[in-house]
Amino acid sequence: MTSRTALITGVVGGIGAAIAARLAADGAQVIISDLPGEALDAKCKKLGLPTIAADLGDPASVKEMNTRIVIDHGAPDILVNAAGGVRGQVGTPLEEVDPDAWHSIFAANVDASLYLAQALAPAMKKKGWGRIVTISSGAGLRPSLTGIHAYTAAKHALVGLTKQLSLELAQHGITVNSIAPGFILSNPATERQWAAYGAAGQAQLINRIHTRRLGTPEDIAATAAFLSSQEAGWITAQILSVDGGVT
Repeated sequence: MTSRTALITGVVGGIGAAIAARLAADGAQVIISDLPGEALDAKCKKLGLPTIAADLGDPASVKEMNTRIVIDHGAPDILVNAAGGVRGQVGTPLEEVDPDAWHSIFAANVDASLYLAQALAPAMKKKGWGRIVTISSGAGLRPSLTGIHAYTAAKHALVGLTKQLSLELAQHGITVNSIAPGFILSNPATERQWAAYGAAGQAQLINRIHTRRLGTPEDIAATAAFLSSQEAGWITAQILSVDGGVT
C-alpha cells in the first residue's frame, strides 16, 4: 500500500474518516475531501491528512479537485467514495416527497460516484491498476429503515452503477466494488435515527443482527482496506454486505 495514492471522500462522516485513517495507517498516501466548511477543517486537523474541499455533485468541482490532486500528489490509484447520506432529510409520506429533496440525495449518492469515476479512471487505465470502492447501504438491496424514498432509490442506483462501472473498467485492471453497511452509529443522522427507535426498537434491531451488536466505522474501514488491496484483484462488481449477518 505504500506505493498507492488514495482519495477518500465523505470524511466528515464517521465511516469516511475511519477509512481514511485505516488506509493511511496501512501506508497509502491519503487525500481527503468533503464539502467545504468548519466540519471538514476540523476533520483535516484531527486526521492530519491533506485535504481538498469539493462539491462532488458538481462535475466541474470534481475535475478541479482531481487536477489539484494530480499536481500536488500524483494521480490517485484508489478511490473510496463515502460521500452521500440522507442530506438531513427524514422519511415522509409518498405524497409529500419534494422534487428538490429527491434530486439532492441523488446528487450526493449517485452523481458524485459517476463524476469521480469519470475524473479518476483515465489515469488508472494508463497505469493498468486501480481500485474504486463505493459505499452503498442495506437500503440499496431492500427497503430502507430511514423511510426516505430518495435514499432507497439512490442506493439501489449506486449498486447498479457499481456493477456497470466494473463491466467497463475491470478489463483495464480497475476493480469496482461496493460495501453495503448495516446500521452503524457514524454521524448525527444515524444517532438521531437510533434514538428515535426507543428502547424496544433498539432491542428489536439488535436481535436481527447475528453478532448482536451494531457495526462500527472501523468494521467498514477494514473491508475497504481489503477491497483496495493488491490481494483483491480478482474481486469486482460485488456488493459486500457488512452488517453482522442481517442480509
